[in-house]
Amino acid sequence: MNTDLKNLLAALGDESTQYDTIAKDILARRSVLSHILAATVDELKGIPPEEIEDLIDGKIYVGNVPAEPGLTNKARRIQGDRIVVLNTVHSEEFEGAAIFDIVFYVKIGEECSKIIINIEAQKDDPGGYDILNRAIFYVSRLISSQKERDFRGENYNDLRRVYSIWICMNMDECIWNHVHLINDAIMANHTWKGKLDMTNIVLLGLPNSLPEQGEKYALHRMLSALFSTGLSSRERIDILENEYWIPAESEFGEELNTMCNLSQGILERGIERGIKTGESRGELRKAKETAFKLYKKGWNLSEIADLLNYSEEEVNDWLGV
Repeated sequence: MNTDLKNLLAALGDESTQYDTIAKDILARRSVLSHILAATVDELKGIPPEEIEDLIDGKIYVGNVPAEPGLTNKARRIQGDRIVVLNTVHSEEFEGAAIFDIVFYVKIGEECSKIIINIEAQKDDPGGYDILNRAIFYVSRLISSQKERDFRGENYNDLRRVYSIWICMNMDECIWNHVHLINDAIMANHTWKGKLDMTNIVLLGLPNSLPEQGEKYALHRMLSALFSTGLSSRERIDILENEYWIPAESEFGEELNTMCNLSQGILERGIERGIKTGESRGELRKAKETAFKLYKKGWNLSEIADLLNYSEEEVNDWLGV
């Protein structure tokens, strides 16, 4: 069932879009972000989440900053000065373009320097592309787009650290990876000036079942209380309020209730469609196996296509001829 759900959410039209919108809206709440940051950002570990909320600097951008080259920044004139800021757009204007789910700045350290945080919500580990490749693209854009916005000219020492945190639902177990730069000294041990901690990718996998209580699974349990299927809105609120001191009912109780109803409908139809999906996949696999066998025996594309009731183009794609 979990495997089928991975492929079904994208096919559920408006309800899936509504679910994704609510999920991003809930993730963008400071009370939720503060717990994510407390667990994943080194400088913020050990700081109470309620204090981290105050370190989130300025606006939290949700679903309206393009990741596409040339579109992330926008120049404005303020009192005659040219100022470069994050560009905000209606996502419909750039349909098909890459858009950051959530982007914001956080103040760290005694000098209150800033780092850039990007949060991405995924309904599963995507099958259409390698998620790490996309995460590398996003974190690279967060670095390169700083030029003329966060620093000017060649003053690269003013580069801000970036974190791109990916939350993937419907996984088989709790997963947590931190991908970052390392320095392999192949010859001699020279110390090059600069920082290796500028780019950080965090990949979090959430199972559908609620993880057990305890420090090890604290972050995953909080996120699972928000997004796992099978929990009522009351159960979600109780976990968030009693274990994480997040005022869930007053802050986003309506969103949790709506999301709970949507996920239940998706789950019910997922079971029904999953059976049909499994059957069709089995038939396709058998057709491909038969096509390979017949091709090796000397059958041509037209003959194979007629026998299996598929087009010649489809058979050609299977065989790679």
